This record gives sequence, structure tokens and C-alpha cells, in this order.
Amino acid sequence: MARDVLRDLAETQNGLLTRQQALDDLGLSAGAIDNLVARGRLERVAHGIYRYPHLPGVADEPYQVALLRTGDPEAALSHESALELHEISDVNPSRYHVTVAQRHRIRRSDNDRYVVHVEQLTARQVTWWHQMRIVTPTTAIEQCLRDGTPTYLLRQAIERGSRTGAVRSADAERLRTALEVRS
Repeated sequence: MARDVLRDLAETQNGLLTRQQALDDLGLSAGAIDNLVARGRLERVAHGIYRYPHLPGVADEPYQVALLRTGDPEAALSHESALELHEISDVNPSRYHVTVAQRHRIRRSDNDRYVVHVEQLTARQVTWWHQMRIVTPTTAIEQCLRDGTPTYLLRQAIERGSRTGAVRSADAERLRTALEVRS
């Protein structure tokens, strides 16, 4: 049954799925998806992104939306968003940062809420947070160093990350040096 297949996919993505996944991966027709929406079996969250309503919601749904809207299953939360989620800095990003491997245009009316970065990430640079791909704390600090995040927030991230074990001591020392060079 279509609902069971949709639920199975949505469970792996914090209750969300994309129209493209339903069409391509699950083999549903556009009409079947529209019928599920009309009958309340799927709820529209954003352009082409739906919530399976019978699953518990996730408090961090906007982050899952940020990943899904890229259309890239290898996308990862990154930069200041990752610093915030790893809880190693008091950074408060005004936009959601996501990194993808290849540049492609995302045509949406809400693009001002999202920043899509292009970078090849290795398996060692990515971890998981609430069923979502996210860069490691060290990688997030490196990205923010390159992109101009304020020094005091990066110093805080290095210190907290080092103190909590989220950033290895050798990486912390390397990051401190890079931060001083940048300053």
C-alpha cells in the first residue's frame, strides 16, 4: 500500500519526504500524491516537501527541510548551522546552511532562508544528528573560518569543542593557529 511505503521513507527522514522521492523512488504518480494531500494523508510543509502526519513531529523540522530541498541525499548541515547544532558555540545563524557536492540551481521562493555551499565532503567529515547528515564540529569550524564567522564565536567553538571532546586536541591546536593567522 502506498501509505505504508510513504511512512517507511518518512520515518527515516524525521517524518518528511519529497515529491521527487515519492515519484522516483516509490513509483507513485503525481495524481496519487495529490490525492494523498487532498485527503490529509500527507501535509505540505514546503514546495515539494510533505509531512507524513501520523508520525511524531520533529522539533528541528526546518533543518530536515533544508536538507530535502536540495534534492541531494548526500547533503549535510554545515557551517554555522552545524556549530549551533553541535552546541559548541553561541552562534545564532539567520539562515540554514547546507553543503552539497555539486552545484545545481534550486528554484524556490524562500531561497533567502537557505545557503547552499558546494564542497566535496569525505566520510570522515560527516556524522549524524537526529537522523540527518551533518558535518563534524571540526569541519564546521574550518568552514566558518573560511567564510568569515566572527573570531570570538570560533574561539568559543574551538574551546568548547576541545573541552567536551567534540574536537580532538590536535585539531583544536591546528584550528587555533588558523584562527590567529586569519585574525
